[in-house]
Amino acid sequence: MDKTHTPPDWSLMQAFLAVADSGSLSAAAVQLRASQPTIGRQIKALEQQLGADLFQRHPRGLTLTEAGAGLVGPARTMAAAMQQAVLSAAGRQTDLNGTVRITASVMNATAHMPAIIAEMRAQEPQIEIELVPSDTSSNLLFREADIAVRMYRPTQLDLIAQHIGDIGFAAYAANSYLDRRGMPTVDTLTRHDVVGYDGQTDIIDGFRQAGINVDRHFFGVRCDDQLAYWQLVRAGCGIGFAQRTIGQADPTVTEIDLGFPIPPLPVWLTAHQAMRQTPRIRRVWDMLIDGLRPLVS
Repeated sequence: MDKTHTPPDWSLMQAFLAVADSGSLSAAAVQLRASQPTIGRQIKALEQQLGADLFQRHPRGLTLTEAGAGLVGPARTMAAAMQQAVLSAAGRQTDLNGTVRITASVMNATAHMPAIIAEMRAQEPQIEIELVPSDTSSNLLFREADIAVRMYRPTQLDLIAQHIGDIGFAAYAANSYLDRRGMPTVDTLTRHDVVGYDGQTDIIDGFRQAGINVDRHFFGVRCDDQLAYWQLVRAGCGIGFAQRTIGQADPTVTEIDLGFPIPPLPVWLTAHQAMRQTPRIRRVWDMLIDGLRPLVS
């Protein structure tokens, strides 16, 4: 068979997709944990095999040629098929030995997961745990994580999810702030400092639902990173919001009654359905439920 009709090796297609998505050999090398010369050789080999230039080289990186742009769709289909094969094979593993990758929000990963993982390791030392603190949604379909602890119900197909319960949420202010500005009331709330989010609109939406029409400029300090946000509240920058399990355990802050209810956060466990029955993932799933249930109502 002519070599131009031989299906491309997956590693070559993987390198092609990484360069197409990132626009450079160096970024693709970081993504694939390979060296830049290796990625360059793989792209050259694929171009030779297909008999077409896939990228145009520029001082600032690479752009797809017409032939390269036409290859992106089939390459993504191939990637999805390979990932499905990996998931299917992994789902048939029968022992507990191996790694389970868990993703959780930065706040949950910091405040709650360490104690839960310590108990997991004590019970099942043969299971290695990787923790991915992230406030973005990791793609369970592509094994960016095996199990996700999420504060919303997932809607993707091929995922299974279990609602563990709800974590209470409340308003807090540092004792130093209250000493300086006094305890807010429903009538004086808008004259107080409130720490808000930067890009997220959750707090603005909550105020508006309570009949208090504010925009982002109402919040003199804004931050989307949950750990940094909580430290701003603790330092006295203004009234802020946090899980009750975190606020009640902190003697430097006091819970504030804003005069309107603050909805709790749901806690969901999510995994790919092909992986859920893998023994070590099923075991970690069960231990996560045991560890999270004391935190929820």
